Amino acid sequence: MRKKIVAGNWKMNMDYSEGISTFSEIVNMVRDEKKGDQIAVICAPYIHLNSLAQLSSGIVKIGAQNCHQNESGAYTGEISAKMIKSTGCEYVIVGHSERRQYFAESDVLLAEKTAIALKNNLTPIFCIGETLDERNNGSYYQVLKSQLENGIFLLNAEDFAKVVLAYEPVWAIGTGLTATPEQAQDIHAFIRSEIEAKYGWQLADDTTILYGGSCNPKNASELFAQNDIDGGLIGGASLKSRDFTEIIKALNS
Repeated sequence: MRKKIVAGNWKMNMDYSEGISTFSEIVNMVRDEKKGDQIAVICAPYIHLNSLAQLSSGIVKIGAQNCHQNESGAYTGEISAKMIKSTGCEYVIVGHSERRQYFAESDVLLAEKTAIALKNNLTPIFCIGETLDERNNGSYYQVLKSQLENGIFLLNAEDFAKVVLAYEPVWAIGTGLTATPEQAQDIHAFIRSEIEAKYGWQLADDTTILYGGSCNPKNASELFAQNDIDGGLIGGASLKSRDFTEIIKALNS
């Protein structure tokens, strides 16, 4: 059965005290708004992970924004999935468009990161998406298909069932642009059809697919009303406790 998830991505924002203050507000607000088996997640910078996990009271899950593909070793400045898990984290974002763009992370590398995350009992939030050029030239279906096949479809069905997918139209991240509900639904349905072709109907129907392109309190309800959109991967709006909570309320409705 699909999980309904709103996952915030703080990116490289919030110093230590800001993070503690904002997260405490989020926990108190979400406590009153989250319904049933809905899941709220905050993916924070590494400096926050352990402290937020201790403050979460199980109300908001904690995630990291990235992990290294190796278990340990001489990789100065990197963080392993095992280290992340030890902080109390349950989730990790893999393949965010900014990691693909600014750090040249390939599908092959992301497949390795997904595997190491699963080995350490972290739930990967695996991101795929097309650029504006790819959207405009009509190649976006093939781009998404390739990202799925080379990055995540290498998993067996048992491991794939543990993954959350996030569709990020790269052209709608931090630009003020947003895919229309119809555009977003079209892509989510396409992704689900590709999962069905690979793993069968039941696993496709059970897979959680989040929308991650400038989702905010104003457009969340329309987006979440689409049949194949199971929540959101939230950027800027997750930095404001009220906005993040309003998006969770939109998921309720």
